[in-house]
Amino acid sequence: MSQEFHKFWLKISAIVIASFGPVAFLATMPEYSEAARFSLDLLDWPLDGQQTYEGPTMHFMSALLGGFLFGWGVMIWCLSVWVHDLAPEGVRKSVLTGALAWFFLDSAGSYASGAWPNVLWNVLVLLMIVGPLWRPAKT
Repeated sequence: MSQEFHKFWLKISAIVIASFGPVAFLATMPEYSEAARFSLDLLDWPLDGQQTYEGPTMHFMSALLGGFLFGWGVMIWCLSVWVHDLAPEGVRKSVLTGALAWFFLDSAGSYASGAWPNVLWNVLVLLMIVGPLWRPAKT
């Protein structure tokens, strides 16, 4: 892969990560929480309606999660635009390290909480985020 393709893929990574932010944010308001509730139900397969988005604590957690995810995605986009050309390998390693840190902690927490099917979804999301960033670009 070329540096230019890595730079393009960083934007894919940014969109994948940031897209989870608005879903979580909307769940802060009960009348707009169905997308987040359905997502949780899907991630903790099977679809059984057991996941809810009730209570102020869950709404607050969604506000935090939505902000962090959206901000993380925006940061990766900015790295691709403003920093990548100056330090392509540093940006690649930073995004890869951040994605792996998310993957391991999220997967461990999902497994520990009994929502082990989310670990399988995490593998898919990790592959979408990282794509060709696993390996250094050819110079």
